[in-house]
Order: sequence, then C-alpha cells, then structure tokens
Amino acid sequence: MPRSELEHLELLAEVDALVGRLNRWAEDAPNWRPAEKCRALVRRLVARADSLRVRIESPLVAATLGGTGAGKSALLNALLGDELLRTGRSRPTTTRPTLICRPNISPEMLGIDPASVELIHVDRPALRDLVLVDCPDPDTTEEAGGRRPEAGGLAKTQVASDNLSRLRAILPHCDVLLVAATQQKYRSARVADELTAAARGAHVVYVQTHADRDDDIRDDWRDILADQSTYIFFVDSLAALADARAGRQPRGDFADLLDLLTRRMAGAAANRIRRANFLDLAAETLDACRQRIEDGLPSVKKTQDAIDEQRAVLSRRIAERMQSELSADRRQWENRLLGRAASRWGLSPFSLVLRTYQGLGGLLSGGLLFRARSPAQLALWGAMEGTRSWRTWRRNRRADRGADRAAEEAWDRAELHKAAIIIDGYAAEAGLDRRDCRPETIAAEAAKAAEDFAARASADLQSLVDRLAQRRAGWFTRWRYELLLATMLGFILFRLGKNYFYDSWLATPKSPVLGLDFYLASAFWLLLWCMLLLWGFCGRLRRGLRGSIARLTADWQTPASAEGLFAGVQRQCRRAERFHQELENLRAEVERLGRQVERGGDV
Repeated sequence: MPRSELEHLELLAEVDALVGRLNRWAEDAPNWRPAEKCRALVRRLVARADSLRVRIESPLVAATLGGTGAGKSALLNALLGDELLRTGRSRPTTTRPTLICRPNISPEMLGIDPASVELIHVDRPALRDLVLVDCPDPDTTEEAGGRRPEAGGLAKTQVASDNLSRLRAILPHCDVLLVAATQQKYRSARVADELTAAARGAHVVYVQTHADRDDDIRDDWRDILADQSTYIFFVDSLAALADARAGRQPRGDFADLLDLLTRRMAGAAANRIRRANFLDLAAETLDACRQRIEDGLPSVKKTQDAIDEQRAVLSRRIAERMQSELSADRRQWENRLLGRAASRWGLSPFSLVLRTYQGLGGLLSGGLLFRARSPAQLALWGAMEGTRSWRTWRRNRRADRGADRAAEEAWDRAELHKAAIIIDGYAAEAGLDRRDCRPETIAAEAAKAAEDFAARASADLQSLVDRLAQRRAGWFTRWRYELLLATMLGFILFRLGKNYFYDSWLATPKSPVLGLDFYLASAFWLLLWCMLLLWGFCGRLRRGLRGSIARLTADWQTPASAEGLFAGVQRQCRRAERFHQELENLRAEVERLGRQVERGGDV
C-alpha cells in the first residue's frame, strides 16, 4: 500500500476516533446548563468533521478575505495567470462567493452547496491541487457595479447583511484563508471580526497587496499578531499578472506565495493542514466548553456542600432519636450481651452463674409451679407466666425494632421541607435539573434513606454485640472470673472435706460434723460472692455497651447516615464533575494529536 494512502487511512481513523469520543461526550452530557451549551458547540464541531471527511481526498481550498478594494480578486487573477475575475480598487466587485477550480471538481465534492456560489471551471497549472474562492467583502455597503441603493441606509444594511451571510456560509469549507489588505485597510474592524471567527479551523496567510504604491507595513502586522506563527507576503498583483501573461517566472514574495499554495500546501500537506485546522478548532471548542464548565463548577460544589450540610443536620436528628431508643432498651441489650458472653464460654461454673442470673425469672416461676396445689393456683400461675413471657417478647421486639422505629420517626416533615427548599435554591443557581427537588421525589428518597439507615443500624448493633462479647468476655476475662469463683468453691469444699475426713475421723480429739448452720452460712457467702462477681462482670459489660453506643451514635451523625436523601441532585453534581474530567481527557487527546501532526511535517 502506498505511503500516502496509508496516511489517508490513518487520518480517517484518527478523525473517526476523536469524533466518536466527542459525540459520546456530548450525548452523555448531564441536564446542566453549561453542559447543554457544550453539547451544542460539539455538535457544530462534529458537523465540521463531517465536512473534513468529505474533503479529505479533494484539493486544498483557499479563500480570500479582506475589505473592499483590498485587491482580493486581483490577487486571485495573478495566481491563476489570467484575468478571470473583475477587479476594482474603490468599489466592491464581489458580492457572491466565486469558486474557481478544475473542470473535474464540483462544489459537492468540497461539501459546498452549488447554489451558494458562482462557479468558474478553468484548467490552470495553479489549480492542479488547489481550489480558489473569491469571497464577498465583509465591509460592503454598496451593490455590485457601484450602483447605490435607492432606499438609503436600510438597503445598504440589507446588502451588507447578505454579503456577510454568504461569507460566513463559505468560510467553514475553506482550508486556507488569504487575508488581503492594503496600507489603509489592514485595520478594518469588520474584517478583523470575521477573521477571528473564521480563523478557527483554517490556516491563515497574510498578503499585503498594492505593493506598487503602498509602503511595506508587515512589521506593523507582526506587532499586531504578536507571537502567532504566520506567513506574511508583500505582493504587486498586477505586476505578477503581467509577468504570467508575458511568460516570465514569478518574482519576489509572489513567487514564495505561489510556491506555498501550489507545492508546500499541496498533496499530503493539504491533509495535514486539514487535520491541523480541525484539531485547532477542536482545541478552541473544548477550551470554550472548559471555560463554561469551570464557570459553573463552583455553584455545583456549593450544591454538594449544601447537601452534605443538610444531611448532617438530619443525621444528627436521627442519631439523637436512635440513642434515646437504645437507652430505653438498654436492659434488653445488656441481657443479649450477657447471653452471648455465656454462650461463648460453654459449660463452666461462672457461665452457670450467668445462665442462672439470666433465667432467674424462669426459676422463680418454676418454683411457684411446684407450690401449686389446686387448679385455681395452676391457672393463676399460667396467667402470670403468660404475662411475663409476653412482656419479655415485647421488650425484645421493641429492642429489635428500635432502629426501624427511630428511622420511621427520624425525618421531621418541617425540617425535611426546609432542607428541600435550600437544596432546590442551590440547584437552581447551579443550573441543575430541579425535578429531583420536587416534594414527591424528596419523600421517596426520605423513605428509602430511612430503610437503608434501619438496615445499617441493625447491622451495626449486631456487630456491636458480637465485638463486645468477644472483647469483654475473652479468655483472659473468663479465667479471671472462673478463678475467683473457683477459689470460693474450693475454700468451701476444702472446709467440708477437712471436717468430714480429718476432724471427725482422724483428729484427736475428734470434732463433730458441721451442721446445717454451716451450710446456710456457706450458701449465704457463696451467693454474696457470686453477686459480687456478677456485679463486676455486668458492670464491665454495661460500661462497654454505653461507650460503644455513644461511639456508634457519633458515627451515625455523619452525612452518610442520610446518604439516600437528595441522591438525585447529588448524582447530577457528580455527573457534572465527571463531565469536566472527561473534557480534560479529550483536551489531552487533542493536544497529543496536535503534537503528532506537528511531528508529521511543517507546512
């Protein structure tokens, strides 16, 4: 495959890939005012890319731009080597774009509407890889041929408006702009305005005409253009045309201009120019999008901050209610924690004490059952036991539903409505879609946020009990309490064994076997010792539970507890930030392609 054809294919692939990314970025734009403006800009850019694809195999299109009498038509005649266009130094001669090309070129091949231009087919050496366009004068206030309009200023305005519309329609299809000016016309404000608009996506070449009678003012141009890398030529179009008719070789700056257009900008260079022009236009478009987005991002950030602030307020509310619910059900959570600790220890003396303490109500109820002597007493016991079981079940149920109950009652309607109004104001200022701030939307988000918080709170409480049971009832704690209880039991058993086996059998004189008073006293002290151990162990669990609940409710006071509230507005804010980040990635891609074009060769 020839190298030039491969370059064309690579060019098409690069343009297609970039345009595809631009299309996806624009179509994925959020419902945000700056993003909507960016979408419109990118769509125009993509349309320009479609025009580039149409013209990728066509000759270079060079158009003249300049004020009335600047010598645009004379310059084109000199480039063509023949007087094909009317010229005039004082009055406008061009009021409609004129397209000059080889006979095998049509406006459709260039993406130009044939009805919008005058067409001249001519076979000239300069047109081998070049198409020339003679553009209307942007500062025209007279009709063609010098005839003044009869209706005065209104007709002048209409003519000027028509010329400008024709000019603006043809310029996007041009690859190179030949800006023609004279010593008197180079500061034309109208030409400068149109040049500023057209230069995006076109290669600009400056030509000072009328070299036969004007001073060279190119240094002034260079001062005005500052650091721009441009071509500036000083030519006498009439002399160049005379040389061409006489068969003489081009001279001076005109020779350099002709060489630039017909050789250095032809062929593969034309494709590089188009690609560079498109990338320049893409860079300027993305810069304009970036400016709009960065102007709007501070308001989006304020909206996010307002969402976090309102969530924090509502989270404090639900955390306070949750803490009050847990404080009211603290006894049930302590019993659960005690049961979890006893179950972790399995069967041991102190775990039996814990289980006995937990089931004390059941033991007392069982004792009453053994005391029942009649059906009436048995029915009374059944009623008491049923009431006790129902109350226990109700307390456990209340503890289980504490998170759900707190969540259901957490969102005060007045506070929620106030927060919604605040967020709606920030969303309106940021240009976000306000449908996510409607009352029914906020109500649905509040219900979902309550459910999510209830599920999170239940999981946190379950995890809290497990952690406390593991930390407060570990092996070190277990053996400490087991040892203390075993010490008391060992002392009592030692006293009984010594009295029975030694004092009453082997000692001299023998002592009597200990009586009931000893057993009662031992039972009393053993019970008191167990109570002290229970008090110490349960107090330790209770302190740990209170501290953990306090830390847990502090964690619930963060905005994450109300994360579901204003979720729609927050999604819009995050989409706006992602939209900005994707824009930066696109700008980096355009810059990379631009550097690649520069490395491909200078024009």
